[in-house]
Amino acid sequence: MCLAGFHATLADMKAILLAVAAGLCWGIGEACTRSALHDGRVGPFTALLIRTLVALPVILLAWWLMLKGVGGLHVEPPVRDMNGSAWAKVIIGSGLLAAALGIIFFYAALSMGELSVVKPISFALAPAVAVLIGWFILGESISVRKVIAIGLILAGVIMLSIQPSAPGGSLEQPRIQS
Repeated sequence: MCLAGFHATLADMKAILLAVAAGLCWGIGEACTRSALHDGRVGPFTALLIRTLVALPVILLAWWLMLKGVGGLHVEPPVRDMNGSAWAKVIIGSGLLAAALGIIFFYAALSMGELSVVKPISFALAPAVAVLIGWFILGESISVRKVIAIGLILAGVIMLSIQPSAPGGSLEQPRIQS
C-alpha cells in the first residue's frame, strides 16, 4: 500500500490502527480521569488503584486469548520460554518504570495540572526518548526525517506548555460575569 510515499505492509497497518486505538483510549480515558481528579472527590492514587484493579482482569483475559492465538495477532509465547534477561527487562522496564513509576508521576501531575499540558508533555517525551534509546542502544536506524519529526513534536509540546504572556494569545472564550 502506498499513500503519498508511505509504504505499509498489512502488519504495519495493523500496528498503526492499534496505536491509533490506544491513543484514542488514552486521550478519552485521561480526560475522564482529569475531570474526576479536579472535582476533588478522588485523589490521584485512588484513581490509579481503581484503574489498575479494573485493568488487571481485562489484561489477564487478553493475555489468555493471545496464548490461544485469538484475534489474528501474534500468538503469545509461553511464559516458561522467557529467560533471565527478558524477565529483568519486563520487570524493570515495563513493570517498574512504565507501569508503576511513570503512571504514578503522570497521575500526580494530572491531579495538579491541565490535561492539555500534562498529557502532551508526557506522551511526546516518551517517543523522543524511545527513538534515542532505539538508536543508541538497540541499533535501530535513525534518519533526518525522524529527527525532524521528533523536533516538531517537542516544539509543539513546548508551544502547548508555555502560557501566552500577551493579551490575544489565547483562544479561550471570555467568561460572562453575572
